[in-house]
Amino acid sequence: MPAGMSARSADEPLLRRALELARAGIGLASPNPHVGAVITDAHGNVAGEGTYTYAGVKHAEILALEAAGSRARAGTLYINLEPHGHHGRTPPCTEALIKAGIRRVVASMADPNPKVSGKGFDQLRAAGIEVEVGGIEAEARRINEAFARYIRHGLPFVTLKSAMTLDAKIAPAAGAADAQAKNEFSGTWLTGESARAHVHELRHENDAIMAGIRTILADNALLTDRSGLPRRRRLLRVILDSRLRLPFDSRLVQSADGDVLVFCSSPDKHALDQLKQRGIAVEIAPATPDGRLDLAFILRRLAEMEILSVMIEGGSTVNASALAAKQVDKVFLYYAPKVLGAEAIPFSAAGSPPTQADLKQVSLHRFGEDFAVEGYLRDPYAE
Repeated sequence: MPAGMSARSADEPLLRRALELARAGIGLASPNPHVGAVITDAHGNVAGEGTYTYAGVKHAEILALEAAGSRARAGTLYINLEPHGHHGRTPPCTEALIKAGIRRVVASMADPNPKVSGKGFDQLRAAGIEVEVGGIEAEARRINEAFARYIRHGLPFVTLKSAMTLDAKIAPAAGAADAQAKNEFSGTWLTGESARAHVHELRHENDAIMAGIRTILADNALLTDRSGLPRRRRLLRVILDSRLRLPFDSRLVQSADGDVLVFCSSPDKHALDQLKQRGIAVEIAPATPDGRLDLAFILRRLAEMEILSVMIEGGSTVNASALAAKQVDKVFLYYAPKVLGAEAIPFSAAGSPPTQADLKQVSLHRFGEDFAVEGYLRDPYAE
C-alpha cells in the first residue's frame, strides 16, 4: 500500500469494482442476490474476479478464487455482500475462502437474511481472517434492496413508475379535441428519448411489470424489456383485469410466450378459455370492499413464484390503489417540462403524487429536458 494511503481509501476502488461486477448480474441473478467479488494477491494486485448468475450456480467468491488460483493465498477478498456461510444450492463459500488461505475480507454489508446475517463473517474471523465491513454500504444496499425485501418479508419490492407533466397529469383528457395535443402528450411520448430509454433500464432491473387493463385498452401497451441487456428469465407481464376484458388482438396477447399473467376476480368464462388457449395464464384474486383487486394477495402470489421485484406502470386508478394499499416501496417519477391543465388525467385518481415529505432518501435525475424524482416510502431492510 502506498505511503500515506489509508486502508479505507485503498479499499474503495476495489469495492467499487466488486459492485460493478455485481451490477453485471442484474437480470441474471434473481431470485438470489447480486454479488460481485475481486481477489487480490499478497501484493495487492488483482488476481481474480467473479459475478454471480443464478444459472451459473457458482457464487462470485468461488469464481474469483478459481480465477486467482494459488495467487489467492495471503490475498484479500473484496465483495459487496457477506460471503455465503451456509449450505444452500452450493457449499459454504466461507469454507473455500479459508481453504484458499485468504488473509483478509473487505465487504460492503452483511447478508440481509436475518437467519444467516453475520454468520459468514463469524466463520471467517474464527479462522483467523481479518474482516472489515461497511465500505460504500449505501450503494451496496441499493443493488440488493429487492432481495432484502423478499428475504425479510416474503414480498416483492415494488417500484411505482410514472411519467407526468409539471402539473402531475399523465395524459390529456379523454376525448380531447386537439389532435396535435393528443399526439404530443400521449402516454408513450410524454417524456423525451433519454427518459424513455431509462424506463427500459428500470424494467430490466425488475422481475415483473404490472399494469391495469385500462392501460392496455388505452395504449395497446406491450410492456416488454427493450433494454437490450441479457435476462435469465423473461420479464413477467402482470395485468390487473378484474372482469377479464383483455382484447385477444392486443399486442400483449399476440406477443405472449409464457410471460403474461392476468389477475381477475369475476371472469367471463368464454374470455377465460380463449386467453388460456392463447397461452395466457389467468388467476383469480379476491376483491377488496371497493371492488378493486386485492394487491396484497397478488404480491404474495408473485412472491410464491420467486418474483423479487415488481414495477408498476399503471394509470390513475392503479396508482391510487397501490399507494392506498401501502404496497409501494419506492417511486420513480419522471416529469416533462409541460403542462396539460385541470381537465387532463391526473397521476392518481385519489390525489397528487407523493411529496418530499412522504419520501426518504430522495434522489434527482436529469434526462435531457426531463427530470425524475426517486424516493423510498419505506426501508426494504427494516424489520
